[in-house]
Amino acid sequence: MPKSEFVKRGIHSTSVKKMGGGHGHDEPAYIHAKHMYNLDQIKNQKLKMSLFVFTAFSIGVFVPIYAVVFQQKKASSA
Repeated sequence: MPKSEFVKRGIHSTSVKKMGGGHGHDEPAYIHAKHMYNLDQIKNQKLKMSLFVFTAFSIGVFVPIYAVVFQQKKASSA
């Protein structure tokens, strides 16, 4: 038999699964607060944004430093 009879190729995709959340009413896909990302209207904006930037910067600096120190310590003990 020719090989083409055995091999059947094609694109196959599955349907999107419906995620039920147990919500008994119609709810929009975006369920967060209406004005969640209005950063210019949040209370204590300077404090919160300063803390956010400092935290993100600190994580971005200290995680790679910790990873390098950890790898070097591990390599020196082996």
